[in-house]
Amino acid sequence: MRVRYILSMDNLRVHGEQIDNLVVDWEDESSHEEIMRQSQKWITSRNFLTERMNGLTEVGESSLTIEPIDTEPVNGLQELSTSQ
Repeated sequence: MRVRYILSMDNLRVHGEQIDNLVVDWEDESSHEEIMRQSQKWITSRNFLTERMNGLTEVGESSLTIEPIDTEPVNGLQELSTSQ
C-alpha cells in the first residue's frame, strides 16, 4: 500500500545547531504489518529519532503521521497517527 509519512519535530539539535521546527514529508510503499511495526517502535522507544538520524541529539516534541494514499482502506485502516 502507498502511504505518506509526515514527521514534525520542534526544538531539535542537529550537529550542535539548534533548530526551532523541522517537517519531513515522504511517500513510500509499506505493508499494513510494516506500518504497525513502525508505529509500535515509535510509541515505545524513547530515543526512536536520535537512534536513527545522524547528528540529531535532542528533540523537544515530535509527531509522526502515517496516511494511506490508496483510496481503498486496508483492514479498515484509513489513517494512523501517533505522537511521541
